[in-house]
Amino acid sequence: MKIILTNEVSGLGNAGDVVEVKDGYARNYLLPRGFAIRWTKGGEKDVEQIRRARKIREIATIEQANEIKSRIEGLTVRLKVRAGDQGRLFGSVTQADIASAVKAAGGPDVDKRRIELGSPIKTLGSHQVMVRLHPEVTAKVGVEVGAA
Repeated sequence: MKIILTNEVSGLGNAGDVVEVKDGYARNYLLPRGFAIRWTKGGEKDVEQIRRARKIREIATIEQANEIKSRIEGLTVRLKVRAGDQGRLFGSVTQADIASAVKAAGGPDVDKRRIELGSPIKTLGSHQVMVRLHPEVTAKVGVEVGAA
């Protein structure tokens, strides 16, 4: 099935790319989650709008990405969440939680889709997360999760 990506999908492409994928993958995963739309001749016009919006949000140069990386890595990001007696969280820390905590700590706006969690954060303590700022630049952010 031919689709137009509306968001960046790891291993598949960036927003605005027209790609060919298996029907089930598109129907059961990409389309319901809003990561893609079906390709049509009319939808081809939307591709340019999606690409323009991506260019505005995207970090243009490696130098700019390195500058943001130094700002982010210098931050101490703290989150207060509800947890049980054993240090297990009620739920988990999401990418959106981390993005808002980076902003609250005085850092730049970080797109939640660019935050990579190795595994879900479900315990109190110190954790490392990766932020993809540019295809060649990745920042490591230390996140301190404490009980509220």
